[in-house]
Amino acid sequence: MKKKCVAEIKDRDLVDTVFLVKDKILAMAKNGKPYLTLKLMDKSGEVDAKVWDNADEVATLFDKNDFLAVRAKASVYLGKMQLILSELKRVPEEDVDLADFLPETDRDINLMVEELKGLVASLADPDLQRLLKAFFEDPELLAQFRVAPAAKGMHHVYLGGLLEHSLAVAKLVDAMTPLYEGLNRDLLIAGALLHDVGKVREMTYLRAFDYSDEGKLIGHITIGVEMLQERISSLAGFPAELGMLLKHMLLSHHGQYEYGSPKRPKTMEATILNYLDDLDSKINGIRTHIRKEPDNPSRWTSYHRLYDRYFFKENCLHTEDQEELCPEELSEPAAPILAEPAAVRETAAPAPAAVRADGRKSFSNSPFAALNNDNLDLF
Repeated sequence: MKKKCVAEIKDRDLVDTVFLVKDKILAMAKNGKPYLTLKLMDKSGEVDAKVWDNADEVATLFDKNDFLAVRAKASVYLGKMQLILSELKRVPEEDVDLADFLPETDRDINLMVEELKGLVASLADPDLQRLLKAFFEDPELLAQFRVAPAAKGMHHVYLGGLLEHSLAVAKLVDAMTPLYEGLNRDLLIAGALLHDVGKVREMTYLRAFDYSDEGKLIGHITIGVEMLQERISSLAGFPAELGMLLKHMLLSHHGQYEYGSPKRPKTMEATILNYLDDLDSKINGIRTHIRKEPDNPSRWTSYHRLYDRYFFKENCLHTEDQEELCPEELSEPAAPILAEPAAVRETAAPAPAAVRADGRKSFSNSPFAALNNDNLDLF
């Protein structure tokens, strides 16, 4: 059977391959019978999966962030692909290449790093330029900044996402500052590049993306301000007021208290940063939601829980006629009513060997190329 990545799976396909377990939930059906809900992933995307038989026993065979060789049948339910698992086996980490299982930016990371350096060099304010050099000429920090995702689930959820998002916000700054007089372009660029820098320590991203203990207890905003103060303290004569304005931008870039912002924006530059950050994150999040549903024939997406709405996918570009379902005709996803397959059983299927028959791959062509073993330990 041909191995399939997530993006290649079609309705009624038989799937025999290895995935990374992103989420694992043991739940109870209305009839009192336990079942297992999984979110499996590889570099090309994510797919939901169900185990209906012997769920209690099967759940003990593996954990979240393990690799699983699975055999399953694909089925489209409410416009979304899902797998009904019939066999599975835990695969040792040494038998897989991590770079095959983590999504990464479509952009060339090395080119984005050069773009980052160009933005730093473009600053006319010498104090802000030496501050940004203190961040991005630090090889250890840059190695993490170029690889980290921007979030766990909302936007830019892939390797290189943090760098891509930060550059996009900086580009938005350069697009709008000519429209309004009196804005501090250098301060805005510095805020754009540093507003999420704390995510290099808030996130873990060598397996399925998650939050570190520091991220859960402190959060990237506070971490970022701490990192900022550390570098300001190392720069003799750095203007105290300039540092205060930049700290305020980091502290307020989420905009409102209910969104986790310790302060609300109270300067023009902080207000602009808040809106541009929100704009880029929402555009990326909506686009990602639309692209996740290639098998959905409707002109509307499925319900997006975080945005609390459906999205109309058409924008007047020519497409073939498709069945149109209005959001009012759709309901939130529910557990599918499907015939239960044969019992799931642990198997010695040779999936790992088939997947890695030629040995482990090198990370030389992936974002991990920037990391050495010492840097990996910092994550």
